[in-house]
Amino acid sequence: MKVESFVNILGADFYTGVPDSQLKALCNYLMNTYGIDPHHHIIAANEGNCTALAVGYYLATGKVPVVYMQNSGEGNIINPVASLLNDKVYAIPMIFVVGWRGEPGVHDEPQHIYQGEVTVKLLEDMDIKPCILSKETTEDELKAAVEDFQTVLSKGKDVAVVVRKGALTYDGKAEYKNDNTMVREEIIQHIVKVTGEDPIVSTTGKASRELFETRVANGQSHKYDFLTVGSMGHSSSIALGVALNKPDTKIWCVDGDGAVLMHMGSMAVLGANKPKNMVHVVINNGAHETVGGMPTVAGNIDLVAIAKACGYPNAVCVDNFESLDKELMAAKERDELSLIEVKCSIGARDDLGRPTTTALENKQNFMEYLKEKN
Repeated sequence: MKVESFVNILGADFYTGVPDSQLKALCNYLMNTYGIDPHHHIIAANEGNCTALAVGYYLATGKVPVVYMQNSGEGNIINPVASLLNDKVYAIPMIFVVGWRGEPGVHDEPQHIYQGEVTVKLLEDMDIKPCILSKETTEDELKAAVEDFQTVLSKGKDVAVVVRKGALTYDGKAEYKNDNTMVREEIIQHIVKVTGEDPIVSTTGKASRELFETRVANGQSHKYDFLTVGSMGHSSSIALGVALNKPDTKIWCVDGDGAVLMHMGSMAVLGANKPKNMVHVVINNGAHETVGGMPTVAGNIDLVAIAKACGYPNAVCVDNFESLDKELMAAKERDELSLIEVKCSIGARDDLGRPTTTALENKQNFMEYLKEKN
């Protein structure tokens, strides 16, 4: 179905969400049509954030908003849906549009498998009425489902359109870029050169894929790295847990701007604990690049100031490789928590592969390596 028809049938005036590759047609359409517009379209930090923002829109206008997300974001909406939107509380109607990664019978990455199995069940358990949009769904069928939704929405309840792979199409083009010159894969190569045999915890998405391929290119073991699959925004907390329990080992976290924004409270916990053996590297391209390149707000905020306000003793921002190498070496030799924000371009090579080891193998190898360290 063309996304223009999909949007027209939903009939909503306001969209907020976290971008998803399964919903790329919708995301690109919204960016081309509205951009980031406080009255029509906002990309928020996480799905719970989107839901709360949509509540405010409803309270101010009385109109039903749309919140879009990958199905991995269902976990982030459970609290506001159950304790705020539910008709036993404030009875706030909302339309969720959910990209169905890991749909049973459709090959996908390991982080999506179980989430895909429970996607519809989670919605039903939250008393959100779902309908499934597939390539075969006609406009008349979607219109009938949306008409059926109106009865549910009128009672202050919520509904969801679960979007299967390839169900939405868009002929328009969307280009996402910034003025930064450093390429993420090269940044990761520089990090690996300095970290040596220090353990690294890397965030979900292309950063972990590029770290894996850097090890392959170098002929190095993958045992040094914990590749966080899924769990966007939690890599720095995983690294903190490792660092606190391996105080004599330097622990590195390779993070992304979208991930940092999704659960920024983790920076406050990191700063409060101040692990002397941890380095937090945030590669900031101001984009949700792994799912298409749609913008984050990280290009407009001061991550260094935020880190310092959270209690990081050391925080710097670099935008060239000479400065990056200097700050990486300083952080490696320093006996204090450090943050390095690295300004990065948008883009990755087309033939970027995926890890060839399983998640369980990754965990086991990483844990065995940590045992060897001390």
